[in-house]
Amino acid sequence: MKRVLSILVLIIGAITSSAYSQDPKQIVRKAEDAIKGKSSSHSIVEMTITTPDYTRSMKMESWSIGDSKALVNILSPAREAGNRTLKLGNDVWMYLRNTETTIRIPPSMMLQSWNGSDFTYDDMVREETLVKDYNITIVGTDRLDNIECWELQLIPKPNAPVVWGKLLYWVRTIDNLPAQVEYFDEKGKLMRTMIMSEFREMGGRVIPTDWTMYNADKTHSTEIVMEKASFDTRIPNSIFSLRELEK
Repeated sequence: MKRVLSILVLIIGAITSSAYSQDPKQIVRKAEDAIKGKSSSHSIVEMTITTPDYTRSMKMESWSIGDSKALVNILSPAREAGNRTLKLGNDVWMYLRNTETTIRIPPSMMLQSWNGSDFTYDDMVREETLVKDYNITIVGTDRLDNIECWELQLIPKPNAPVVWGKLLYWVRTIDNLPAQVEYFDEKGKLMRTMIMSEFREMGGRVIPTDWTMYNADKTHSTEIVMEKASFDTRIPNSIFSLRELEK
């Protein structure tokens, strides 16, 4: 029995040593590059918001270049079609088609709900750059849906322009794809959880095509299902402008 226990300790030690020998920054960088492209990305998705009182859906088209430019355009339903969200550097604007008004979103509102969903403005335009803004460590390994994952802890760097106090990030070891993210406020309280699933080929690569965000007590959720996606293709810079936003 002692010999068996000794062997188990050695095996566990070897697994742990292997996990902690990985570069946590590289793990997160590969995971982020896989889902948004190193240079650009374009997608069409359907978002479904579910609450105890109602369920509603919308279809959207989005474009992004790096971490500095992003545009989200609502395609349906008709009453919201043409509403757009634009990011240029650290500035974010929302255009409302019905009133033909453009509103600048201040940094203090980046954690506010985007169009009544469980995603925020920050999520929709991906303002945070994880590798640049967070200190990242591997805290262990875990299994999600029977797939081994690295569990990483992300703590904001001093003076980093981020909105969360801590992130726990699970990345699949078999393909470096993200599987789950938990978001905590500055006091360490879990605020929401995002689960990524339905891993399949799209745009020439395997990605999670179902992203579901739950609030802390899971009383409501928002699901994003990707219908089309392309990565690292040419996107005209001209679409990322206030002039184009208001067309």
